[in-house]
Amino acid sequence: MIKKPNDAARRKTSSDAGETQYLRLYVTGGSPHSRRAIENTKRLCEEHLKGRYDLEVIDLYQQPELARDEQLVAIPTLIKYHPLPIKRFVGDMTRTAQILRELSVTVEF
Repeated sequence: MIKKPNDAARRKTSSDAGETQYLRLYVTGGSPHSRRAIENTKRLCEEHLKGRYDLEVIDLYQQPELARDEQLVAIPTLIKYHPLPIKRFVGDMTRTAQILRELSVTVEF
């Protein structure tokens, strides 16, 4: 079973530029929708959270019990565990501005 990051791990990996975002993306296999969500999430993290994120991608075909444990009703789902509050995002992760706002990431255009 995969464990969520504990408090000690959170403190240990926080960066001076802001707290590390602990994210988990739940997908189902290699479907086009899942691949797009993975690509979009990785791009978002690299462009806006570089050095300040820990992203774990979970394939629910490999670990179906996690869908029940996390009470997932739609896939793909991105969950931000830290910093609190926990946030959930559903879809292919193309709503970058909304996701960044919910992650409390300030972006200058």
